[in-house]
Amino acid sequence: MEGIASLVALTLGVGWASGINLYAATLALGLAGLTGYAELPQGIEVLENPLVIAAAGLMYCVEFFTDKVPGVDSGWDALQTFIRIPAGAMLASGITGDQSLALELMTGLAGGGLAATTHATKAGSRALINTSPEPFSNWAASITEDLGVFGGVWLMLNHPWLFIGCLLIFVMLLIWLLPKLWRAIKFILRKIGALFGGEPPRPLDVDLNNQVNTFQNP
Repeated sequence: MEGIASLVALTLGVGWASGINLYAATLALGLAGLTGYAELPQGIEVLENPLVIAAAGLMYCVEFFTDKVPGVDSGWDALQTFIRIPAGAMLASGITGDQSLALELMTGLAGGGLAATTHATKAGSRALINTSPEPFSNWAASITEDLGVFGGVWLMLNHPWLFIGCLLIFVMLLIWLLPKLWRAIKFILRKIGALFGGEPPRPLDVDLNNQVNTFQNP
C-alpha cells in the first residue's frame, strides 16, 4: 500500500506543483533523484540529468525575480499557461507510462487538470493582488508559493498519505474559491472598462469590493 500511495502522491503532486511553479518542482525532484534522496519512477528519471537540473535552476531563478514584480508577474503567468499545464500532464503521465496506455492517459488528464486548476488560482489571485500599488503582497505571495512547492515535494516523497490528504483539502478549498475569484476578477475588469466608457459594474457586484480587499490584504 505504501508503494501505491507514493505513486499516487507523486503523480498528483507533479500536476499540482507544476501549476504553481513548474521549475521549482522539476528542480527539487531532479536534485532528489540525482543525490539519491529519492528514487524517481523510470518515466521521469530524465529530471535527474544535470542538464535538465541546470535548465530548471536557471528558469527558477528567472521566475523567482519575475514573479515578484507587480504586473510583470501576471504577464509571466499568461505566458506560462502554455507551459505549466502541458508539463504537468506530461510529468504525471510519464510516471505511469510503463504500466498501460489507459493508465498513462488517465494520469495525464489528472495531472493536467490539477496543473490547470492551480495555475488558474495563482494567476487569478495575482491579478487581484496587482490592483494594490505596493509590492510587498506580491513578494509574500511569491515566497509562499515557492515554499509551498518545495514543502509539497518533500511531503509527497516522505509522507505520501499525508500529502494526499492535504491535497484533497486543498482541492476542496479551490472548488470553493475559484468561483469567487472569477467573480472578483470580472468586477475589476468592469471597473476598468467603466473608465473607458464601458458598462459600470452591476449593483450586486459592489459586495465584491470586500473580496478584492481580502485578496489585496490577506
